[in-house]
Amino acid sequence: MEQKILCEVSNCTYWDQGNKCTADAIYVVSHAEGEKASKSEETDCKTFKPEHH
Repeated sequence: MEQKILCEVSNCTYWDQGNKCTADAIYVVSHAEGEKASKSEETDCKTFKPEHH
């Protein structure tokens, strides 16, 4: 089954056209360590790697 992860962070190394994430795996955490997130704004993608130009 093809993996479909969408991401709008275009300055990430793993970003590709069509807002596709090309990372083999993603790691997402809650902003408040040990706390449950109640909305997406309370989460953080730790897979993000800045693109170098």
